[in-house]
Amino acid sequence: MRSDKNNLIVDLSFRFALEIIEFSELLEQNRKFIISRQLLKAGTSIGANIREAQNAESKDDFIHKFKVAAKEADECEYWLLLCKYSKGYPDTDLLLNKLLEIMKILSKIISTSKGKTE
Repeated sequence: MRSDKNNLIVDLSFRFALEIIEFSELLEQNRKFIISRQLLKAGTSIGANIREAQNAESKDDFIHKFKVAAKEADECEYWLLLCKYSKGYPDTDLLLNKLLEIMKILSKIISTSKGKTE
């Protein structure tokens, strides 16, 4: 059952999704439609899967949903790196830094949930 108390990864991923929406709209204005849509899907899916994990039916379901979120984060990083290294795209450094923080937290949550220590 979902708790209404503050949850760092839920909050970070939600704020990141809002920033991805803004960035995707900027890409759309610059007629970068394909990358914009791919980035929008991957970048907002991270938080959606994390949010879904808050209502997981089991520990395995929780871990699975976080793994899906981690995959989406990895895909999002790919699209942001394409933007970073392509001519005519806005700067992505701030988004990449925020995504890296999210990815580290996701990795830690998955590892801890499996009972591993780092």
